[in-house]
Amino acid sequence: MMKRMMIKSNNKSNASYGRMSCGNSNTTSSSASRDDEFEWEMRPGGMLVQKRVGNSDGTAAVPNLRLRIAFGALQYEISVNSQATFGEVKKLLTAESGLQAGEQTLIFRGKERENGDYLDTCGVKDGSKLILIEDPTSIEKRFIEMRRNAKIQTVHRAISEVSMEIDKYAEQVSVIEKSISSGIKVPELQITTLIEMLMRQAIKLDNIPAQGDTSAQKNLQGKRVQKCVETLDGIKISNATLKPVIVTTKWETFNPNLPPTTANWEIFD
Repeated sequence: MMKRMMIKSNNKSNASYGRMSCGNSNTTSSSASRDDEFEWEMRPGGMLVQKRVGNSDGTAAVPNLRLRIAFGALQYEISVNSQATFGEVKKLLTAESGLQAGEQTLIFRGKERENGDYLDTCGVKDGSKLILIEDPTSIEKRFIEMRRNAKIQTVHRAISEVSMEIDKYAEQVSVIEKSISSGIKVPELQITTLIEMLMRQAIKLDNIPAQGDTSAQKNLQGKRVQKCVETLDGIKISNATLKPVIVTTKWETFNPNLPPTTANWEIFD
C-alpha cells in the first residue's frame, strides 16, 4: 500500500511538472534560444563563465589592460592580458620593482590577491589601480642575508690582512734561504724572530670564525704559515753548521815625506 501511494504521488508530481512545463513553454523556449546564443566554459577555479567570442582564426579575442601599480612613492604602468593571473602580473613587475615574484604582494580593492586569481574574474578593468607591497617575510629574509653577507665580508678582510703579512714574511724567508745557500751565515735571532712573527699570524687565523668558502681561504693561509715555519726550522739547522765569514783588509801605508817614485821607460825605435 505504501509503495502504491509513493508511485501515485510521483505521478501527480510528474503531471504537475507537465502542466508547469506546458504553461511555461514559451518562457522555456525563449531561455533555450538565449542559451543557444552563448557558449559557456569552465574556468580553472571552477567558475562557469560565458565563453569569449573567438576571432576568425579560432583564437579568443582577448583585450589588454593598462594597469597602474603603486609601490610606495613609485608609480608603474604596465599592459597585461585581461585573462592573466595576478601571478603573471608579479612576473612583469619583477623588472620594474626589483622584487622577485615570491617577494611581492598585490592588493586590489583592499584585498590581497592570490597568484592563481584571474584579473577579469576579480573585476580588474582597464585603468585599474593595484597596490604592490613587499612581503614582510621576504624583508626579514633579506635583512638576515645582509647580516650574513656583512659577516662574510668581515672575515674576508681579516683573512686578506693576514695574507698580506704572510706575503711579507715569506719574502724574508726566501732572502734568508738564498743567503744560507750561498754559504753566508745569518744571525740566529733573525730566524727565531721571523718564526715568532709567523706564529702570531697563525694565532690570528685561528681566531677568525670562517665558514664555507672563507674556511677554505683560512686553511690555505694556515698551510702557508706552516710551510714557512718548516722552512725556517730547516734553515736554522743549516745555519748552525756555517762559520761566520770574517773579512779583513790590509792597508798599504805610504810615507808622505818620500819623493814620488818615477818609472824608467825604455825607448824603442
